[in-house]
Amino acid sequence: MATTAYRTVYNLAEDQMGYITTAQAAAAGVRPMTLVMMTRRGTLERTSRGVYRLVDFPTYPLAQYMQATLWPYDRPGVLSHETALSLYEMSDVDPAKVHITVPIGFRIQRAVPPYLVLHRADLVPSDVTALERMPITTPERTVRDCIAAELGPALIKQAIDDGFRSGRLSGRAGDKLRSALRNGSGQIATVRAS
Repeated sequence: MATTAYRTVYNLAEDQMGYITTAQAAAAGVRPMTLVMMTRRGTLERTSRGVYRLVDFPTYPLAQYMQATLWPYDRPGVLSHETALSLYEMSDVDPAKVHITVPIGFRIQRAVPPYLVLHRADLVPSDVTALERMPITTPERTVRDCIAAELGPALIKQAIDDGFRSGRLSGRAGDKLRSALRNGSGQIATVRAS
């Protein structure tokens, strides 16, 4: 028979591809020690500090991206830059690491996992949307971030063209982004960290 704590954890993790953070569990009334005990029993596996995965939950193709958004654990990271371009299928970019954006004031006391690249920016709600229930920068914000990060003009031009063809970018947005690429003015409040 499932315990109340397990049902709570399952309900939270169900919308996050089987993942849950210690902070989310605590907010729902599940103590951190309960998660540790569930891990010892083999119900959960710890994937990084403060992030757990239900062992029996189906594996999703995009699970590593969900895990990356939860890695900050007290607030979600937002998929961005090359990762967002790839998920939107805008350009031939194939990032070796998962790129997320965290707030400028976000401080960490632990090492960033080797699969992750952190960018820092205070995103406004209009810069963020969702893809498969994961927070991700909008296509326009993504291209602007890539211009600011100096991704490479050929990939950025391809991203703008692909975004226009797929309907992810309007003609007006595409024109503004092409102009920003030509002028090198994709600068927004983004600071690349690790």
